[in-house]
Amino acid sequence: MNIKPLHPSRTHRGVTSATKFATLIGDYGTSDFVLKRGGRLHEVTIAYECWGQLSPNYDNAMLIFTGLSTGAHAASSEANPEPGWWEFMIGPGKAIDTNRFFVICVNALGGCLGSTGPESINPATDKPYGADFPDLTIEDMAKAGHHLLSELDIDHLHAVIGPSMGGMIALAYALQYPEECDYLVSISAATRALPFTIAMRSLQREIIRGDPKWKNGFYEADQEPETGMLLARKLGLVSYRAAEEWHQRFDRARVSKERRKNEPFEIEFEVESYLDYNAHKFVGNFDANSYLYLSRAMDWFDVADFAGSVNAGLAKIHVKKALIIGVTTDILFPVEQQQEIAEGLIKAGRNVEFVSIDSINGHDAFLVDRDHFSPVISDFFAQS
Repeated sequence: MNIKPLHPSRTHRGVTSATKFATLIGDYGTSDFVLKRGGRLHEVTIAYECWGQLSPNYDNAMLIFTGLSTGAHAASSEANPEPGWWEFMIGPGKAIDTNRFFVICVNALGGCLGSTGPESINPATDKPYGADFPDLTIEDMAKAGHHLLSELDIDHLHAVIGPSMGGMIALAYALQYPEECDYLVSISAATRALPFTIAMRSLQREIIRGDPKWKNGFYEADQEPETGMLLARKLGLVSYRAAEEWHQRFDRARVSKERRKNEPFEIEFEVESYLDYNAHKFVGNFDANSYLYLSRAMDWFDVADFAGSVNAGLAKIHVKKALIIGVTTDILFPVEQQQEIAEGLIKAGRNVEFVSIDSINGHDAFLVDRDHFSPVISDFFAQS
């Protein structure tokens, strides 16, 4: 299937030689994809990659939803040997074993790494949606993943998996389609955002919107709000890792004289240099409006919306077993929020394994801490 151009003068961000595209059929009774908060999209394309072979009975499929800033390229393949963002987790003989499972990873609806989002062309105007993109929710992202499976003729999942924002989407998927998934893996997610987390994301959005180049969401492809994105990303990076890791990695190490420019208030410490380097890597590879939409969707998500309270909402999840993982040093999605998910599911009579990982890497531990995460997920699926 062909993807509609994201922008007349922009190549597809995050799209690899292994990326596939599905144009989703609209909801029953309409040709449009109807969003939770009332908006509609006439045409929706979802980017995805897959690994392994689908069994003859179509009963070994796993669906992975990603965090905010990662795309569908979760692991290498013959089509694209470049390492993916979860390379240590997915592959033959690995924790998510592609010798056993057919694994699908999607770029979320609203993202800018191949799926329909704010920089996609609005068929009504023949211009990018920009801030005219309709209000987007976590539930819409889960629904898009479900529609993708329908396009692939898969009506039941062995497991739905997600870290961070992807964990929220995985919860929404299990809530919206309770009879269509056997196992749930939620990593460093939440039933709803805490005030601290909302404050952090709100400040990031304000920084982006405060950049004069943002132009109320209707900026040109070559005039993106880079300064706002740089600062927002730096703030995000600070929240993704733990203070002790910053201390151990950088302490008070200084940038060498050869790398300094003798400018007023220039970068002086190595930790500043790290933030600056990684923020610049991010800017240009991610659309500012997508960042705003995905960030706000996380703030809006609340399991209580499904049944009046968090526990009543979790009781609507009917998986055979759930694996809930939290990290003790995570300040963005504290381990107490993972305990809340696990305890709510246990109260509903579900079979739950809760694992608290003591990692120095904070919220981003699932991306880098192979030694802690791989054995837990491997054991869980070995027993499934």
